[in-house]
Amino acid sequence: MITSLLIANRGEIACRIIRTARAMGVRTVAVYSDADAKALHVRQADEAVHIGPSPARESYLVGEKIIAAAKATGAEAIHPGYGFLSENADFAQSVIDAGLIWVGPKPDSIRAMGLKDAAKERMIAAGVPVTPGYLGEDQSPDVLETEAGKIGYPVLIKAVAGGGGKGMRRVEAAADFADALASCKREAASSFGDDRVLIEKYILSPRHIEVQVFGDTHGNVVHLFERDCSLQRRHQKVIEEAPAPGMSEETREAICAAAVRAAKAVDYVGAGTIEFIADASEGLRADRIWFMEMNTRLQVEHPVTEEITGVDLVEWQLRVASGEALPKRQDELSINGWAIEARLYAEDPAKGFLPSVGRLERFRLTNLIRPSRWRNEVRGGEFESDYPGTGRIETGVAEGGEISSFYDPMIAKLICHAADRRAAALGLCGIVADAEIWPLKTNATFLHALLVNPDFTRGDVHTGFIDTHQEDVIFEMDPPQWLLDPIAEVLVEASNVSVPQGFRLNAPSNGSVRIMDRGHEFVGRIDSRTSYDLRAYPVITPVRDAVFATMQGATWRFTTPAARGIAAGTTADGAILSPMPGRVTAVDVAAGDVVTKGQRLVTLEAMKMEHSLTAPFDGTVDELNATPGAQVSEGTVLVKVVRAE
Repeated sequence: MITSLLIANRGEIACRIIRTARAMGVRTVAVYSDADAKALHVRQADEAVHIGPSPARESYLVGEKIIAAAKATGAEAIHPGYGFLSENADFAQSVIDAGLIWVGPKPDSIRAMGLKDAAKERMIAAGVPVTPGYLGEDQSPDVLETEAGKIGYPVLIKAVAGGGGKGMRRVEAAADFADALASCKREAASSFGDDRVLIEKYILSPRHIEVQVFGDTHGNVVHLFERDCSLQRRHQKVIEEAPAPGMSEETREAICAAAVRAAKAVDYVGAGTIEFIADASEGLRADRIWFMEMNTRLQVEHPVTEEITGVDLVEWQLRVASGEALPKRQDELSINGWAIEARLYAEDPAKGFLPSVGRLERFRLTNLIRPSRWRNEVRGGEFESDYPGTGRIETGVAEGGEISSFYDPMIAKLICHAADRRAAALGLCGIVADAEIWPLKTNATFLHALLVNPDFTRGDVHTGFIDTHQEDVIFEMDPPQWLLDPIAEVLVEASNVSVPQGFRLNAPSNGSVRIMDRGHEFVGRIDSRTSYDLRAYPVITPVRDAVFATMQGATWRFTTPAARGIAAGTTADGAILSPMPGRVTAVDVAAGDVVTKGQRLVTLEAMKMEHSLTAPFDGTVDELNATPGAQVSEGTVLVKVVRAE
């Protein structure tokens, strides 16, 4: 059995692997870049090695540095996680040539599935159904256009070396083909160094169904059932679940058997995923599900499979890499309940999913499934459940940590496992609703809206779901008045804020108080005659003379303009906040400097433009939290100016 393991990755997957390795008594070694020097995976590992500057191409993508780190620390094996070098056959071979154990498939298996056209030809030979299309060697535009006409429009042009939605174009009619082909080839050449394409029939009611497979070095291959990953944005998965809604036992048996044949066709060892595209216009039918590609690694969404099967896939990876046989036979595996996963990102859906980078000053996630109810304040309706399920959180960051602009901005994966799909969805909705994160923007409200959408609840999912429901799931959420009123009362008590004449706590009044969040002003009514059942809806947390409130995934930090030392976010109180995520390029003042109205204090580079932040009035720099080169998130207090007497 492997006794020491280097993890050639970062973030939540590194932490996930460390957890299982520790439970198995395996010593772990982390690697990290400059940006990750204080990262959670570095702190959790038994040992950590610095491998270079922040850009991945200078650190996590440099195989020689990773192998050198493994040798220097005495690690026996390397686990690549997913992303980075996980599907790089040359790196896998280098690990093996260095006398180390590669926790993954054989390099030849990775190569066999790396190019979409060659993989499809191999699948056809193995009796695995593939999408109707053209896989030929002749790449001349005229031939490709002729073949597209034979297939029948709409068609999909795909780069043979593509992935992640790049090098892919949908073409509705013959007149559009030439331009789409040229664009696809340019993108493929730029992204993958290979402009070859294949043509597929475009599926009008597509579902993304994938099957988890696992092989060992003794010739055994099993499947661990299917997942549905149809909810996608720009070909990136957002919500995944297992099993797939509407999947009959007959269809499941057919698709899983095809997945096992696919894995055996490439002599597969370790964890892998066979991805299929399904035409769900008449439900999920075995004769309308076709092979797309194979991911020769562990998947981001592997926790939902673990939850319904009770299997630790990372443990299986380590055992198989050590030469052991698979821990279970096919007849010992079964589906138990339902599991759904949501990917929580630091991004702003209302601004085109613009990444939100910076420090997580407030970061509270709970996997506690609590009885509750909530209102959909934007789209109407109420939801209620006793949440009969269990929650799970996978994250690679902690409060006070950084979401870096150098890497994928995923904060966490949130998972709920329950007896059935409805219970799992409602339980996950509650976990998402309670995600308390500030000042970074997140997609939690977007995820919440997806989970409570009636079409999702019915299982009517497809790969175009988000595009067709944009108005219902993408919006800027303002705090409702019924929430502002009790917040105002809490702030009055905490901050000794003056209120209109005649106001007394615990007595009728029509007073009101200005309260602030991210530079926006709201008015809370002070009226003790109103009754609020706060436990039924938001999470409200007083912190000194501010109040955090979280509801449906949105988090606000409320203060009063008069609260001492609080940056309310307006020029009236002297707090200069970052208007958006960006990088500080210049700081023109120091703490204690006397400044005049309009004087430049800080310069911020954001959205490829420089923004000068100036003094709101004559005064003195009381606080300075900006340093040149620092990455800051939206709403970060950069400077505080105290008004001149």
